[in-house]
Amino acid sequence: MTRHFLRDDDITPAEQAEILDLALELKRDRFARKPLDGPQTVAVIFDKSSTRTRVSFAVGIADLGGSPLIISTANSQLGGKETPSDTARVLERMVSAIVWRTYGQAGLEEMAAGTTVPVINALSDDFHPCQLLADLLTIREHKGDLAGLTLTFIGDGACNMAQSYLLAGATAGMHVRIASPDGYEPDASVVADATARAAETGGSVSVLTDPREAASDADIIVTDTWVSMGKEEEKAARLESLAAYRVDATLMSRAKDDAVFMHCLPADRGFEVSAEVIDGPQSIIWDEAENRLHAQKALMVWLLERA
Repeated sequence: MTRHFLRDDDITPAEQAEILDLALELKRDRFARKPLDGPQTVAVIFDKSSTRTRVSFAVGIADLGGSPLIISTANSQLGGKETPSDTARVLERMVSAIVWRTYGQAGLEEMAAGTTVPVINALSDDFHPCQLLADLLTIREHKGDLAGLTLTFIGDGACNMAQSYLLAGATAGMHVRIASPDGYEPDASVVADATARAAETGGSVSVLTDPREAASDADIIVTDTWVSMGKEEEKAARLESLAAYRVDATLMSRAKDDAVFMHCLPADRGFEVSAEVIDGPQSIIWDEAENRLHAQKALMVWLLERA
């Protein structure tokens, strides 16, 4: 049966570890695997603008011996005259995998249900699972074993990054804390799913309102933009509601002395994070950005082997 990667808990804890092991292997020897030799083509579809996702997938597909076909939905029938399932049935006859950066999670689920090639969620409004594989790879490089580490996300707990941290962190056996103001909490069903996964792995999930409490003795502090794509009309209200959730040196000082700071980028410096933190010695954001390439290559190899 074809495997897809639409949300972080589509893989088991053992499978997550296997993919991260493979990512480390591919980082050491970038051209060691060529499952797309031919070259085979992978469709990479964008509803939203992108820098890291576009570059990392295009380069990664080429590294694996394939050819990336970049498609903008503004210049295709997808989302207009054609349904995701119909598009998928056409693409599967021509490409080896489909990568889609989109808005609604439902479209990804419809596409995956309608095709026999792997579908990868390159970002949706609900989840950002490829980013989390890169983040876990980065944490593993800097901290060793993931299980037992405390990761604190501070900011908009309802954003795709916070929700993916809950699922992926719980899958890795981490203690995940989300600190957000009232009205910005993660979806209750995602919290429930993460809590169930944490019960299997020895991790834990906490949703808090006090960023100082959440940051206390954390191994990793993470944040994300307060104004995601599609939320621009809410900017003024969001900046006011989230002002107390800025990650600055004072907040970082509540974490462990060797804590690291992460941000998936792009960052609004001076809003969700201060310049002294994002450019400081605890920041590992550039390793995090690079690891999108290695983690996504490992994911594609893993999925193609099961297609």
